[in-house]
Amino acid sequence: MSLPPAESDLLRQMVRQVLLEIVPQAMAAAPEPPGAADETVTIANDSDLQAFARRVAATSDATRAAIAGGEMTFHLAAAAPPAEPATVAPGNVVRIESGAVTERHVREAAGAGSSIRLGRKAVLTPLARDRARAAGVEITRER
Repeated sequence: MSLPPAESDLLRQMVRQVLLEIVPQAMAAAPEPPGAADETVTIANDSDLQAFARRVAATSDATRAAIAGGEMTFHLAAAAPPAEPATVAPGNVVRIESGAVTERHVREAAGAGSSIRLGRKAVLTPLARDRARAAGVEITRER
């Protein structure tokens, strides 16, 4: 389920406000006491961010107080390594199964005179889409 852009922007703004309140307090706090809760959070996209914000908003007053007091801390999980660049052969179709298709992929395909076919799990970035239009690189998506 995806939120309309206005609601998504509002949710982002609310999460920013919560983080602006929590982070300075956590940074100024003394070293964590024994038994302090420490949670690693993975936020790779908008839906992960929305799920995290909903989870924080739905917590009890005691949990929110623990977050505000620095007793409960959050850390971002290490980012996944970037997808390997596609190998581009002249005049061929570059097939990208999953991951983000970036401007670099489009530039490489354009240089080799190739087109791009996106797998079901591949995501085309807006900048890559614009670059493809400008360079005349055909992009098709599998259904």
